Amino acid sequence: MHPSGRIGGGDVAAPLSAVVVIPARFHSTRLPGKALADVGGRPMIEHVYRRAVEAPGIDRVIVATDDERIRAVVQAFGGTAVMTSPHHRSGTERVAEVAETLTCDLVVNVQGDEPLLHPAMIGEAVAPFSTDPALQVSTLCRRASPDEFRDPNVVKVVRDRQGDALYFSRAGVPFGRGLPANFVPDASFKHIGLYVYRRAFLLTLAAWQPTPLEQAEALEQLRVLEHGYRIRVAETHHDSTGVDTEEDLERVRREVAGASR
Repeated sequence: MHPSGRIGGGDVAAPLSAVVVIPARFHSTRLPGKALADVGGRPMIEHVYRRAVEAPGIDRVIVATDDERIRAVVQAFGGTAVMTSPHHRSGTERVAEVAETLTCDLVVNVQGDEPLLHPAMIGEAVAPFSTDPALQVSTLCRRASPDEFRDPNVVKVVRDRQGDALYFSRAGVPFGRGLPANFVPDASFKHIGLYVYRRAFLLTLAAWQPTPLEQAEALEQLRVLEHGYRIRVAETHHDSTGVDTEEDLERVRREVAGASR
């Protein structure tokens, strides 16, 4: 199972090498063992892995886990998995542990509970680095629906004119004063939690302590903004939703079953 191609040069002198790291722990708070849950006859982590392998411009795909069962399953379907510390506070820290051993330019953090992730989304998040040598972090967004705009479980993002994040929030931002209740401001987007980091910056980020806004919103990406760094937020027309509950899992199973007919 080999990823295809590498990232085109754009304005840089040489191609940028990129490695996808998929953090996957067994003891999820709301749905333990979800990485190994059956989805259409395959474990969920295999769906995520195979989609990452199909992404353009990726050199390697690695699962970072703290559980031997997950590593064994990944290796059984031909994937690469490495064991990491069980004491990490977040997936970012788990990805950073793996990044310490890599020599690539970019590290892509793909969540292990998003089996419907479209491979093109990885390429969309990587693309800004080809023309912006100062960029350290990128992520994705798409237009928010009225229901998503009002849902605190859906993270929203607002951007400046260059496409860099101004703020991420679980609240509906911008507020939209005087607008109808079901209206979504044009400036509001749903955030999709796929991240691309320059490797050196990822190691720095993982070493920083949580920041006040990050803790208030329970959104780790705010740590980057609070330290004064930009996050480029590329718009995509694709969507991906994490599996956090049994209801999410059943919905994903139905979608996979429907796509295979």
